[in-house]
Amino acid sequence: MSATIKDVAKLAGVAVSTVSYALNNSTKISEETKRKVLRAAEELCFRPSGAARNLKKRKSETIGLFLNDLGGPFYSQVIEGVQEVVASNGYNLIVCSTYGGENSSAHRFLREQFVDGAIIMGTAISDSLILQVASESFPIVVLDRALRGDYVHNVLITNEQGAYDAVSHLIKLGRSKIEFLSGPTVAFDNSLRFDGYKRALMEHNLPIPNKISMFGRFVEAGGYQAVKLMIASKQLPDAIFAANDEMAIGAIRALHESGIRVPEDVAIVGFDNINISPIIRPALTTISHSKYEMGAIATQLVFNARKHENEIILPTQLVVRQSCGYKDGLQETDYDAIVASILHVGGRKQN
Repeated sequence: MSATIKDVAKLAGVAVSTVSYALNNSTKISEETKRKVLRAAEELCFRPSGAARNLKKRKSETIGLFLNDLGGPFYSQVIEGVQEVVASNGYNLIVCSTYGGENSSAHRFLREQFVDGAIIMGTAISDSLILQVASESFPIVVLDRALRGDYVHNVLITNEQGAYDAVSHLIKLGRSKIEFLSGPTVAFDNSLRFDGYKRALMEHNLPIPNKISMFGRFVEAGGYQAVKLMIASKQLPDAIFAANDEMAIGAIRALHESGIRVPEDVAIVGFDNINISPIIRPALTTISHSKYEMGAIATQLVFNARKHENEIILPTQLVVRQSCGYKDGLQETDYDAIVASILHVGGRKQN
């Protein structure tokens, strides 16, 4: 019968969690304790299930990508960028949802350091846990999140400027009553996009709302329901800036069902330039950024992590399509990945 982790703990005279720390090369225990645990494991010929661990190297050769949600068109492009760099380094990738809170696989993988490094997007994993587990041997990269630490690195986008550009474009088209369709208010990117929205209104001497009145939770169904409620209230704006494309698409569907024309009656602008944005009708004006590059660069940071702070900020760009209409020579534009001229990863361009 094969030895178990409990057998190793008993022989070494330590707790099971200490064995896990030793096998994962954690800095939470002393080098002497690590050596004692590894000697016990070798004596018992213990190997973790799945042969994922190599006791000599004490490496899993696996990177963890932890996301709030595994569905939707946004995450697929991030995953693609991560996967390509992981594979080029001869590593494996585990992608986990943080659904389930502290009992989720993502939380367990972080606490026990079952992977060699982590990339985190979303707020379900707390700042305190990330700062607690990040170390020289366990680097963590967070995407589009305000978090700093010696071994916590950041890949950000220009959220505030992108939102400012989107709303300024609507104003140039003659729109003056512009509503903000919000995602979760606790989300870092949503807050910055709201700031950009307000700055554009302020600089053009338009009234700034005292509070957010439409909440779409970053999902299409949320955008649809929020706009349905707005229509029922008979407080129709002449434009909507949605904090992401999925909500914008839901908003367009709700307006169409009520016989409200887009863009003639209400112009719509989204954020993210997901793959289906140019396909819907009318094609969605949006703020584009390279999701592929975001994932690829984050993974490069995991493999090349240093103690000093690493922060990379990727640009955004307005993509003008039919959902906001045209005026004064403003034409439809196509987004070409300008990131490649700044920091090229993997020879890929974002569509």
